[in-house]
Parts: sequence; structure tokens; C-alpha cells
Amino acid sequence: MQISKQLDLRDGSSCELTYNEADNWIRATWIGYVDPREAYQGATTFLEVQEDWQCPYLLNDNSRLRGPWFDSVEWLTTVWAPHAQRFGLRFIAHVAQPQDLLAQAAALSDGQPFGPDLQVQMFDDLASAEEWLRQMQRAES
Repeated sequence: MQISKQLDLRDGSSCELTYNEADNWIRATWIGYVDPREAYQGATTFLEVQEDWQCPYLLNDNSRLRGPWFDSVEWLTTVWAPHAQRFGLRFIAHVAQPQDLLAQAAALSDGQPFGPDLQVQMFDDLASAEEWLRQMQRAES
């Protein structure tokens, strides 16, 4: 079920939030060249949604993203993550851009950059990310 969609009419880039009822997770799908303004807006929209939904699982899909990755690990760790945790987020499966997997992994390489209560796992394919989220759900039940 679609929760929100931000579309940049200038270049067609987008961030779409959907809720997967069967798997009980929110999926953020980023497409195209997302500039820093759009990235902040998409991340902030997720927080607004998360405050209402209180979903512990996020599948963050950057597999169709082009251009540089959202380069704000500091903002994500000091602002976004504490809010997301307060609103119930516990697990993030992050599917990286194929050409940016190493750079993104390095940016998040200090173990658990968001603290011990928010687990982040990096993936290079969607199927592996989905399976990891399912494993986390089974472990929680």
C-alpha cells in the first residue's frame, strides 16, 4: 500500500514509501538522481510516517538510485536515527546502489552507527535484504 510519494517533476526522481502488509515493513524506494534537498525531504517524510505507523522494520531500497549517495551520515546518526528509534524503528535493511556499495558500507562501517538499538545491514540485492528482515522478525517473535 502506498503511503507517500515525492516526485521531482524536473527529472523524474522520486522517493516512495509503501507499507508491505504481508511482511509488516515499510519500504522506501529511491529512484533516479536524488539531490540532497530531496534526500532530506524523503528521510523527514519517513519520520512523519514512522511516528504514526511505529513500524520496527524498514527496507531502504537505493538499487535504482543514480548519482552520489545522500552524504549526510552525521545528520542521519544525530537527528534522523534518534527520532526513528523513538518512533519504534529497530531494523533497517539497506539495499545500496550497485556502483556505491563500498562507499556506503564505509560510511556506515563503525559497527552500529545508530547505536545498539537500531540494527542496520547493507545488501547488494533486494532478495537478501528481504530475507534478513524476515529473519529479524522471526527472531523477535
